[in-house]
Amino acid sequence: MEKVTYDRERAIQYAKSWALRRNPSYADFSLMGGDCTNFISQCLYAGGGVQNYTPTMGWYYNSLSSRAPAWSAARFLYRFLKANRSVGPVAREVGKSGLQIGDLIQLENESGVYHSLIVTGFDGRDPLICTHTFDAYMVPFSRYTAPAAHFMHIEYFQKY
Repeated sequence: MEKVTYDRERAIQYAKSWALRRNPSYADFSLMGGDCTNFISQCLYAGGGVQNYTPTMGWYYNSLSSRAPAWSAARFLYRFLKANRSVGPVAREVGKSGLQIGDLIQLENESGVYHSLIVTGFDGRDPLICTHTFDAYMVPFSRYTAPAAHFMHIEYFQKY
């Protein structure tokens, strides 16, 4: 397997470009439970360019009817990122101070992981985020409240 550098700048440029609108190349999940993780997956893909086509447990998008659950559902993306050591993004959970631009924050409540955000800058130590569902552009993370947050550092991508 070959490691591919995660292009953080490219990921956040994509995030900033599409934070307040929808890319017509992808389905809009706003009326199907939320578009946040679909948007975050698009950002990751823009920065890494490698999808994992493993049925069910992979991370890929071809169309609305041909995609992995991890592409568009926060809880499945979290599970994928925690476990993946194969093709696609490889991540590890860090403390908030370990975040860099292009990393992810996933919010959790009593029902599980429910919302995904991408770090697109910092205001001091406070991450600035972009996301969909409740569309946000460079919003301080300190404005968010959730019982728990997972800080996911994207280390690199892998490809065959």
